[in-house]
Amino acid sequence: MNHYRIRASNETDEKFLWEMLYQAIYVPEGEPRPSKDMLKDPEISKSLKDWGRKGDAALIATSGESPVGAVWVRLFDETNKTYGFVDTQTPLLGMALLPEYRGEGIGTALLEEMLTLTKESGFEQVSLSVDPNNRALRLYERLGFKKIGIDGTSWDMLVKLKN
Repeated sequence: MNHYRIRASNETDEKFLWEMLYQAIYVPEGEPRPSKDMLKDPEISKSLKDWGRKGDAALIATSGESPVGAVWVRLFDETNKTYGFVDTQTPLLGMALLPEYRGEGIGTALLEEMLTLTKESGFEQVSLSVDPNNRALRLYERLGFKKIGIDGTSWDMLVKLKN
C-alpha cells in the first residue's frame, strides 16, 4: 500500500516548490550542498519566478499531511528560456523529492501522472534538463525521455507524448 498520495498543487505550495527546486540541483555524492542563495541566480530562479502564470502546473506528493516531493511544468519563450528549453509549445519539467523519500517509487508516480496531465492538456512533448550523473536520469530514460542536446554539463531531454 502506498504511504503517499499525489494531489494538484495550490497557492500554499509555492514555498515547497522552491524547496524542491533547491533539492533538484544535482550535487555529486559526498559533496556539500550549495547555499540556498543560489536560488537567487536568475538562470535558476526563472524556473519558478512569478509562479502561477498561464501554463504553470504542479503536482505534490504527500506523506500524511506533509509534502515530500513535487513535479512541475512551465512554458518558456525565447526571451526567458532556461536549461532544457525546446520551444514555446513544449513544457519544461522540473521535479524533486526530499532525500529520505527517494528510491520508493514516488518520483515515478509523480512523473507518470504529470506526463498524463500534460498530454491531456494538449501538449505533444515535454522537455527537461538533467546532469548525466544524476540517478534520476534512469527514471527519465525508463519513461521515454531521449537526449537531444547538451547545455553546459547537463543533458537536455525530450519525451514525445503518445496519442
